[in-house]
Amino acid sequence: MSRAELPSRRTLLAAAVVATVAGSAATASAAVPTAGATRPAAPGRAAARTVDNRAWTTYPDWRSGAGAGTRAVAGLRPGLEIAKAAGTTDYTDPHTGRTATWEYATWTSPAHRLAVPSTEAIASWNAHTPVGTWIQVELKGTYSDGTDTPWYVMGRWAAGDGDIRRTSVDDQDDGKSSVWTDTLAVDEAASGLRIASVRLRLTLYRRPGTRLTPTVWRLGVMGSDVPDRFTVPASTPGLARELLVPRYSQEIHKGQYPEYDNGGEAWCSPTSSQMIIEYWGGRLTQGQLSWVDPAFADPQVCHAARHTYDHQYAGCGNWPFNAAYAATFPGLQGVVTRLRSLTDLETLIAAGIPAITSQSFLKEELTGAGYGTSGHLMTVIGFTADGDVIANDPASDDNEAVRRIYKRREWENIWLRTKRYDANGKVRGGTGGICYIFWPVKSAPSQHRALQALGLV
Repeated sequence: MSRAELPSRRTLLAAAVVATVAGSAATASAAVPTAGATRPAAPGRAAARTVDNRAWTTYPDWRSGAGAGTRAVAGLRPGLEIAKAAGTTDYTDPHTGRTATWEYATWTSPAHRLAVPSTEAIASWNAHTPVGTWIQVELKGTYSDGTDTPWYVMGRWAAGDGDIRRTSVDDQDDGKSSVWTDTLAVDEAASGLRIASVRLRLTLYRRPGTRLTPTVWRLGVMGSDVPDRFTVPASTPGLARELLVPRYSQEIHKGQYPEYDNGGEAWCSPTSSQMIIEYWGGRLTQGQLSWVDPAFADPQVCHAARHTYDHQYAGCGNWPFNAAYAATFPGLQGVVTRLRSLTDLETLIAAGIPAITSQSFLKEELTGAGYGTSGHLMTVIGFTADGDVIANDPASDDNEAVRRIYKRREWENIWLRTKRYDANGKVRGGTGGICYIFWPVKSAPSQHRALQALGLV
């Protein structure tokens, strides 16, 4: 089971950005209101754009930024590395108490004016961090009123956990916006204030006196302004296809390695990530898995939990950390984004690209799930002839039971809505179409076209 009974950071985010429904006496079984629903666009008019993705991935991209001690590296997978350290700094790891000195270099992107003035922004990155190195990703926004946010830390990250503990940073705000684990959100979206443009800053760290360097291949940001809605318009089924994605249950890992968010019952995100990584051919070696108790089945799931764990959030559900974990496998890249409808997901499935989606729901809102959750990740692997969703749901008793078929209309609504009622009738937030997408660096032309259609390449 996912963390159905525990308040997630998504619940906390909802408390900050979801307006209270005045006079609501609704119960969990009440009809879902439609007053705030998004209506289909009028005939002849395109639906309003709600998401903008921007990524720096090419050699010209890396050359376009302002570097201090960094260099752009060309090749099949262009990146950014340390050329000569710009200085040294001491970092005290809040999760170990250890203080160490690090050399560093920085790179700052040009400002990107968001095509969608946004209420939320999420950064994601793909990088190689050899032992003795790590990176920090920051985001600075300019509001629609012309003022700027501070530089917000969106993550301190390393693939391993021997040098630092990968972590988000709490208690970041400026009175207009706040960072909630991995999401920068405008505090009062109803005020009309939006994030109009963004810049990202990378700091690359290494042990002093060495020639070690992290390499960052992809740095991106997703800005979005998804309207408040309890329900979403129904999409028309358009595809029948199922991808052969490995099936892993988080439930068989209950009680294993409780230091990583109480063990497997909370590992929906890394379990889903591992399924798609292996779909694309990513494999862990016996040496990499040697730390796992040999009595445990599917040790790669334990490995994924450890290597996506956010020591501040105290969980494995940090969205960018999962995308970054996927990119530690040779030839893979990953992003965090939002999609608009199941039609977008069908576009990906048609090209052979599965996706990991985030949703929250009451038990009675998703027929056949058998549980309710305040936040859960699962893998969409296809669609039936009737348009229903085929999902690998890690909240299953065993690997065999992971494959599920969920009703299209129910599933689309719980994934795309931004407001919902919890079991006590209180208004909570929904994720508004969040998903992780992993795909090969050497993607097929059909895959490139599908990703391009969704603004991801």
